[in-house]
Amino acid sequence: MSVSPSASPATSLSSSAGSAPTQADLFDFVRRTAADTELIASLPLDPEGRTWVRLDGPGGSEAWLIGWPPGTGTGWHDHADSVGAFLTAAGELKENSLAARLPTDGWKTLELSDDVDRQRRLPAGQGRAFGRHHVHEVLNESPDRHAISVHAYYPPLPQIRRYSRSGPVLRLEQVERPEDWQ
Repeated sequence: MSVSPSASPATSLSSSAGSAPTQADLFDFVRRTAADTELIASLPLDPEGRTWVRLDGPGGSEAWLIGWPPGTGTGWHDHADSVGAFLTAAGELKENSLAARLPTDGWKTLELSDDVDRQRRLPAGQGRAFGRHHVHEVLNESPDRHAISVHAYYPPLPQIRRYSRSGPVLRLEQVERPEDWQ
């Protein structure tokens, strides 16, 4: 993994003075930022690990430009109390997610019911917004092509909870704090 210095996208979004950005604001930001071809082309790509650049998001949000080598993914995780949005700027990503509200505290292992799994393919120009405690994994399943995406979260990520999954069993494995990835 490599971390690149912060950058500011050419596209900016200003929320109403003093108000927190909404999911729609975040999605508009990632859509407009992904259309900045100069910014997208400036991301250094690594053949083995994801690369990222921190961006200035709207209204104090946390935003990232992320490069995904072929065959990489995030593993199952959530973004705790943050809402967010992401959009594929180049290539194609796949999102596996859970359509179930999970308890946020007081558990280590849950058995999921059969009808909670969702999948969506996100080619360039496609993305989504999501609410608090959205559990998902994002993958670049291409055997030979990088993908690039833009992500934004508000409030800035207080933590990321990482999970393992074996069939219907979801297990909380680790809680990461900002100092672990910045």
